[in-house]
Amino acid sequence: MADVPWHLSGDYFENCSCSIVCPCLVSAAPPLTARPTEGFCNVPLIFHIESGRYGDIALDGLNVLVVLHAPGVMADGDWSVAAYIDQRASDEQTEALAAIFTGGAGGPMAAFAPLISKNLGVRKVPITFRIDGKTRSAEIPGILHMSVDPLPTMHPSGEMWTNIGHPVSPDAMVMAVGAPGNTFSDHGMRWDNSGRNGLYAPIRWSNQA
Repeated sequence: MADVPWHLSGDYFENCSCSIVCPCLVSAAPPLTARPTEGFCNVPLIFHIESGRYGDIALDGLNVLVVLHAPGVMADGDWSVAAYIDQRASDEQTEALAAIFTGGAGGPMAAFAPLISKNLGVRKVPITFRIDGKTRSAEIPGILHMSVDPLPTMHPSGEMWTNIGHPVSPDAMVMAVGAPGNTFSDHGMRWDNSGRNGLYAPIRWSNQA
């Protein structure tokens, strides 16, 4: 699958279980080696593909959710990961998106693959993704309700941009915070990340050098 050329561009946001600011990404320790503020990490990552192709397969307009649970320090691995694919995707699109967003097709998500010990599978579900001004939100009925806003700042842009090296968007991310009522419930897990650390960014991915 990694041999198939692909590219995509769009938007992403996440809302992890750490207090602001997440020490897994921003601390005196090397990235992913600091202990999460709650002792574990529960994080949904939501993606909207504005345009993209996997070989000859168009991916325009589709949404994807990836959720991960790390039981301790993220660099120690033992992650559990699940993926959710937009129900509007065809079988070919579903296979392509699953390959990209589980890291099997190379690209940014492949950086996480060595840390994953439990794959909870891929499901097709209705996913709504919205951008309203600086607010990002997503909904999967009965599974996910999530929204983030930028952290307050005195900068006239209304956003704090940073280049923390996160594989999803290494050079540019906005520091954000989860809204009240941010929940995920599936696979025997229930998370409430209200008021917790968030990030969002435009993305431009490819498995080509």
